[in-house]
Amino acid sequence: MDHFVKLGLLLLLLIGIGNAFTDKSFDQCESLVKNWKSSSLLADVKEDKRVLKHLLFFLHVPRTGGRTYYHCFLRNLYPSSVVCPRSYDKLRFNRSKTDCRLLTSHDDYSVMSKLPSDRTSVVTLLRNPVDRFFSSYEFSMEVAARFMMYPNLTSAIGLPNSKNITAKPVTTLDIWPWKYLVPWMRADMFARKEARKHKGSADSQSSDLYNAEDFVMPLIEYIHHPIALDIIHNGATFQVAGLTNNSNLRGSHELRHCVIKYPSLGDHVLEVAKKRLDNMLYVGLTESHNESASLFANLVGAQVISQLLESNSSTELAANNKSDSKFNSKFNASLHQNISSHQKEVEVRSIYNVQRTNKTMKQMTVEGLHEAFKECVPKLRKVQTTRRNNSFENIPSLNFRKEARLRVPETILREIASLNSLDVQLFKHAQYIFANEHKHMVQKGLKISYRYLFDGPSWKNISLDVPSWKTLPLTTVGMLFIFVFLLVSARRTKLKLKS
Repeated sequence: MDHFVKLGLLLLLLIGIGNAFTDKSFDQCESLVKNWKSSSLLADVKEDKRVLKHLLFFLHVPRTGGRTYYHCFLRNLYPSSVVCPRSYDKLRFNRSKTDCRLLTSHDDYSVMSKLPSDRTSVVTLLRNPVDRFFSSYEFSMEVAARFMMYPNLTSAIGLPNSKNITAKPVTTLDIWPWKYLVPWMRADMFARKEARKHKGSADSQSSDLYNAEDFVMPLIEYIHHPIALDIIHNGATFQVAGLTNNSNLRGSHELRHCVIKYPSLGDHVLEVAKKRLDNMLYVGLTESHNESASLFANLVGAQVISQLLESNSSTELAANNKSDSKFNSKFNASLHQNISSHQKEVEVRSIYNVQRTNKTMKQMTVEGLHEAFKECVPKLRKVQTTRRNNSFENIPSLNFRKEARLRVPETILREIASLNSLDVQLFKHAQYIFANEHKHMVQKGLKISYRYLFDGPSWKNISLDVPSWKTLPLTTVGMLFIFVFLLVSARRTKLKLKS
């Protein structure tokens, strides 16, 4: 029955989108959004936001690299005994463990209504909105492609309920937003497969991965689909504002659809999202990978180490580390095994649990934490690459690579940017926050690395008034040229005065 429930949810989502667009006039929507904004902005943070509180809530915006932070930072910092139950990639936060100290979730900011706000610090990562949109499109296809090993949609949907599985594992289909996006893409893929069969066309190689309409929904169709408009476009802004279709806030669907219907109301949502970023303990940038990691280690990691040492006895920490080392040994044994056909379909938790550092909390330092992170990331990315290659095993021509994005027309890229205008502005604000935090840490005498160890250049330079890999070097060269020019001029003036 599980697949019928999911199909029902998808149908209700589409019906809800249609109803929401016709129910409210502009005046009604404006009043609704403004009232929500006023109440949301009332909660000012009075304490120093840079001080870590008892509970750390990592608000994981999809496709920003949050999984890397969870496995390569947070699992090295927090013993299992203090992690909130069902706190990562689960349906909902479970409050049964009231004294937990780490919550990591795809839930939006509205989950704060279930948390002790005066004892909770929030951290997040943001990414260039155009890159994040492409990544969301590609990951939807990747997960849906895992089901193409089956002859038809019915058999693909039915297998996860196998009687051999005693306790149903959490899969991508249980996680927001993929619990909506993947069934949608999976059904679309099988429909196109049937169409190819009726036409008698072979599974030929596709030269344009973003317009391979015989296999998957073309990018341009995906961009304008109501589900994409509801969930993906401006998704980071809605998530930080607490207004996704997964929100805990009553009336959030009406609010969100008012903004989608009347884009001018988006400024109110953006204002709330910016304020919430301002109040967060840490805001990282996917594009500034190593520098963000260095800032996280110094700003968040140092405080976590200090607090856990104060609140836990050495005996308890040793017991937790021993327990975690047993878990890691199981992972190391399974990492080199082939991914079975069932694992291609269900993301088994152990595949992502890259080995943790051997250091106990007493031995952990900020430098050691950052080094452990840098050692962990390549291992995790290798596992993710293996997963992606296995996912597209049955449709190898659709194994997306960043090089393919270079061939996407400029008009489509600008259209994506326009549809994500709130996210573009939020990302620019995040860059501003990040620069200020970096400056603050440098003033305190801390060394924040500038070496982009794992960064690759962005795939395309879109003029969004958002710095990208092509504009930054030009700016740097320009500033260097001006500096050299002024230096040479000063020396010439000095020589003239002496003569």
